[in-house]
Amino acid sequence: MNKHIWILMVIAIGCTTTVKVDNEPVDEKKLPEASHTLSSNQTHNKWSRSVSPILTINSGEVVEISTEEATDGQLTIDSDTADLMNLSFDPIHPLTGPIYINDAQPGDVIAVTLHSIEIGEWGWTAILPGFGFLADEFTEPHLKTFELAGKNNVRFADGINIPLKPFPGVLGVAPNTDSLLSTIPPRANGGNMDDPNMVEGTTIYLPVFVEGALFSIGDAHAAQGLGEVCGTAIEAPMKFLVEIELLKGSSIQEPQYENDEVYAVTAFATTIDEAAKKATRYMIDYLVENYQLSRNDAYMLCSLAGDLKIAEVVDVPHMLVTMSINKEVLSK
Repeated sequence: MNKHIWILMVIAIGCTTTVKVDNEPVDEKKLPEASHTLSSNQTHNKWSRSVSPILTINSGEVVEISTEEATDGQLTIDSDTADLMNLSFDPIHPLTGPIYINDAQPGDVIAVTLHSIEIGEWGWTAILPGFGFLADEFTEPHLKTFELAGKNNVRFADGINIPLKPFPGVLGVAPNTDSLLSTIPPRANGGNMDDPNMVEGTTIYLPVFVEGALFSIGDAHAAQGLGEVCGTAIEAPMKFLVEIELLKGSSIQEPQYENDEVYAVTAFATTIDEAAKKATRYMIDYLVENYQLSRNDAYMLCSLAGDLKIAEVVDVPHMLVTMSINKEVLSK
């Protein structure tokens, strides 16, 4: 069939799917080009303003960032459960970075847009003794590894397939301290938020605490449920294409994020109750500031349209709760 006739037929019947002519998609998303590239061996694994940056950028620049899986190469696709007992936690959570953003000052906000996420060739998940939401019940080590290259889902067991939905488990900025803080718990600077909704196309807003912000990313997950209850996701190496924009005149207390569907706030605390209350207050603040609602009306809207969700419960001493509102509700 003549390709021009085919196109006219598609228009006539109101088809909304992608149309290809000569194997080229008409509406293919064009990604921005990276100005800089960071490899998965340019890493650190502590949060501190004393960690020296490995790259300096201007607001709006795009960086291609490769990350290692959470054990920093201690496990491979050929590892077995016995290898878990030999893991050292010293290199856990290798984070690629930090990136210094010119003109970023404490009190500012940086917006990190995840333009694309490319999953590595393999991944793993495990039960680690002493770690996890039910650590007192599951005391024996257990490991599964997965081939991921070129796949949209993985076979977990007979009749059970898990869709791949990659995201960074850890991303954040440096806290205002010279102490070398563990990457395990989430904090106001972001960190180990383990929120599986921070996927490709999401923009994450991070409060700045030190000059240059010092942004880092890592601990990538190919798939994870809300809560990450056993303590691990499908941990995998990954490649991110991120754009980092400096927002002057903005101020938030903890990370927030948005995509085409929702706007969300995050809150950490030592209990789910406290984190949930903080998240509710942050969403009220957002609605009051951006939609000119009274606090009473914003509080009621949170009850009618806000979705409280547990992002993670295992990264002691902190847990993370989010509240999101669908943008169809918020359309102006």
